[in-house]
Amino acid sequence: MRVLLHGSELSAATAAAALAWVGHQVEWLLHESAPWPQLLKADWLRSEPELMTHIEQALANGTLKIIEAPEQAHSPDVVWLALSPDQRQAAKTLLEAPIFEHHSGAVLINNSTFPVGETEQLHALMGPQHSSVALPDTLEEGRAWLSFTRPSRWLLGCDDATGEQVARELLRAFNRRNDVFQRMPCRAAELTKLAINGMLATRISYMNEIAGLADTLGVDVEHVRQGMGADTRIGYEYLYPGCGFGGPNFSRDLMRLADVQSASGRNSALLEQVMDINEQKKETLFRKLWTLFEGDLAGKTIAIWGAAFKPGTTRIDHAPVLTLLAALWAQGVKVNLHDPAATPALLNAVGDRNDLTTFTSDPYLACEGADALMLVTEWKTYWNPDWHRLASLLSAKLVLDGRNIYDPAFVASCGLRYRGIGRRADPTTH
Repeated sequence: MRVLLHGSELSAATAAAALAWVGHQVEWLLHESAPWPQLLKADWLRSEPELMTHIEQALANGTLKIIEAPEQAHSPDVVWLALSPDQRQAAKTLLEAPIFEHHSGAVLINNSTFPVGETEQLHALMGPQHSSVALPDTLEEGRAWLSFTRPSRWLLGCDDATGEQVARELLRAFNRRNDVFQRMPCRAAELTKLAINGMLATRISYMNEIAGLADTLGVDVEHVRQGMGADTRIGYEYLYPGCGFGGPNFSRDLMRLADVQSASGRNSALLEQVMDINEQKKETLFRKLWTLFEGDLAGKTIAIWGAAFKPGTTRIDHAPVLTLLAALWAQGVKVNLHDPAATPALLNAVGDRNDLTTFTSDPYLACEGADALMLVTEWKTYWNPDWHRLASLLSAKLVLDGRNIYDPAFVASCGLRYRGIGRRADPTTH
């Protein structure tokens, strides 16, 4: 099929590479905010496993072509939109282009997270001679290629049989093991995508609230988590307390769902609480540090492991580390930060500062001369550190675990004080 794909998001790059990989002729119209020379330099694109390799291969063999204007497209069978929520006007501008007046039968596939009902409005701009499908973006950053080419599910929003038939054929190569499509009306698919992320965020925030209560009551929240997860009505997924979630898509979808609620005249009290709890949890490690040092933080040096909003990505959009850094710097704290991939994005966001030193190779370098260590992003390189070495490096012998990945008792047995999210342990004195 001939595919005109518009966007410069991760979802656009992944779809362009994957569709061209299986033989479709893809013409990729990048959004003006990120033309090809700029996109080539993006850390998030080059850090995605397999993605850049497949883009380069598709460009080399001709199944993928980058174009600069809609007029350069060749009568597309499919128009695939993969734009950010604030790029809705770009979608409208494209669909009002003259190329859609001269032929019929094109299918609009909206892979963007736009307001519920937007796919129908965009379809109207193309005209009734075309069809439309809502295919909400469900990619996982850090494993985008795998989540597109070996999907666990696709929400397929269709209001006519033609759109469904074309979408299924377009993606047939990625739908062979079993039928991963969940077919439903167009608006239902758009709302379902937002509702799923709203539910996941609610579980995380609820678990963080329980962790706070466990802290107050002197209960190890890990026992509570395992007890809850063993209940088959609940399960273990997204029950891990932590120092807040971030990311461009997850946070954006929550705000989009809240906007949908507000636009419909409904007050979203639950979602507001979920987002408020999450913002508060981003300060959890700082509050623990404040308490342990009795508010005397000026002049201290704190090591931080992890800046990315999650392992496997270079991005820091809405990441907990941004809130944490602001709180630390306000108290006159110097920060030594290690992250294997996200330090360029962090420095781009906060600029050069005398109270920030960054490292990308040896994480122990961040701990030299530090009073305490904060674990913010659970990169695998941090899971099994040399605890005795850390005990010799950290003057206050304090570890603040924002992801609960360590065994409190073992850390304490190595002579370190441990504080997690709803978990704690101190070295035993003899």
